[in-house]
Amino acid sequence: MKLHIKKHWRVWLLTVFLLVSTVAVFAPFGGSGGILGPGDDVDTASGSQYTNLQFGLELSGGTQVRAPFVGMTVSGLEIGPDDERAIESTLQDELELGASDVRADAEAGAVEVFDDDVVGNTTQAEFADALSAAGYPTEEGDVRMGVTSDTRDNSEDVLNERLRERGLGGGSATQVSAPGQQFMVVEVPGANRTEVIDLIGDRGQVEIVALYPDENGTYETDSLLDQEDLADIGGAQQEQGETYVPIRLSDEAGERFGESMRANGFDQQGGTRCTYDLNASLEANTADDPGRCLLTVLDGEVVFAAGIAPSLSSSFASGAFDEDPSYRTTTTSFDDARELEINMRAGALRTNLDIENRGTTFFLLPSLAEQFKPLSLVTGVTAVLAVSLMIFLRYRRAEVAAPMLLTAAAEVYILLGFAAAVSLPLDLSHIAGFIAVIGTGVDDLVIIADEIMQQGDVNTSRVFESRFRKAFWVIGAAAATTIVAMSPLAVLSLGDLQGFAIVTIVGVLIGVLITRPAYGDILRILVLGDRG
Repeated sequence: MKLHIKKHWRVWLLTVFLLVSTVAVFAPFGGSGGILGPGDDVDTASGSQYTNLQFGLELSGGTQVRAPFVGMTVSGLEIGPDDERAIESTLQDELELGASDVRADAEAGAVEVFDDDVVGNTTQAEFADALSAAGYPTEEGDVRMGVTSDTRDNSEDVLNERLRERGLGGGSATQVSAPGQQFMVVEVPGANRTEVIDLIGDRGQVEIVALYPDENGTYETDSLLDQEDLADIGGAQQEQGETYVPIRLSDEAGERFGESMRANGFDQQGGTRCTYDLNASLEANTADDPGRCLLTVLDGEVVFAAGIAPSLSSSFASGAFDEDPSYRTTTTSFDDARELEINMRAGALRTNLDIENRGTTFFLLPSLAEQFKPLSLVTGVTAVLAVSLMIFLRYRRAEVAAPMLLTAAAEVYILLGFAAAVSLPLDLSHIAGFIAVIGTGVDDLVIIADEIMQQGDVNTSRVFESRFRKAFWVIGAAAATTIVAMSPLAVLSLGDLQGFAIVTIVGVLIGVLITRPAYGDILRILVLGDRG
């Protein structure tokens, strides 16, 4: 019997989605990261050898870190945009903190201090007193532990960017809520604890600092650049024994940088000398007359120091650098250059995660996690066999039951294609969602079959359409109820429940929009034949 495209377009639509899912699951696009995932440099420990499916922590092993944010916040303040810098300056002086440890946000009406009495020295009372000194009377009770939602979102974005830059397949950073506190959960399949802590444990603040003598011979430092001034960052490179990261500044930063270089004597003919000792402190270096140096500072530690090459100093002197603000940040090794590149690209965390004092880490051996994969497969197959048995016992007609089971299987297959396309790391919670989709899918198909076949003979297309429409309204209402019930779990950061809810919602949508209508067309062909 021919399937005319116009007449049975729902069946053809299902066929198209099955083909697309096959490409998503098996086509060798994007390496083990999936079609839309990372490239071939992804850590294959979290992927499948034969498919584009990604596996999460519970199915591939790896490390999970759960830690709160370091900081305190006072909200509900009326802050003008012009007052932000004055507030930050006052709090820095009162609390003896650095510029990156204080943030005033006029739009949110909040002031944050990224230091507390657990990991730092600042107490809530001291924060309140300092804010009062800045002209905003504050009581100790007004200070809450934690940071603003904007800072949490920034941290999530930065950490996910670091994971992508590092090429850790399936790794993710997400926020989760607990009574009275917010946590960041970082999961990296296939990685050990040390790798993950090294990646997320530091803020990753990169600064370019000028060290130079003034007219009296006293050494001064001037912070010239940070990540926000960088317009383009090249990949770490190694040439003739020198490792470096090529950088292009924004136009505004380039002009400012060039002016500072000229004002501080870095434009002298022949370049500048630098004898800075990375193993000694800044004070010890300035006592030994290190010359004029550009210091690369990572999280407050000088990781490289160098003088200015003659060609670069000439470009400062002529003003050519202002027109083309590009230069190289040199490092001592390629690993350092790569680390610097990642921090520059990903940006700096506004605050640390308190891993050591209030955080928890969990490591699952990959060999143990590998045992969960066949068990998950056995569970899924068992669910399918159990459903198949009940369907055949109910209808005792293979021509009715077989299409029903094949349609349900197609629904799961399309859902797998979705997971592969978006590089969704599959965990046990997602497997539970797949099983739930099998159950709800077959349940809806039973409703369709019963409504059409157990209400008397179906002799005309009009009768079939009437009964199918009635059944579809029932399953549509059930699907809407399921989506509404699952939506809060999918939106809120509730760990494994979120993964279960997402898979269930996507599965229900695939069923209502694709597989249920296709099954209706298949059943029409079986019942009416050429009369349909």
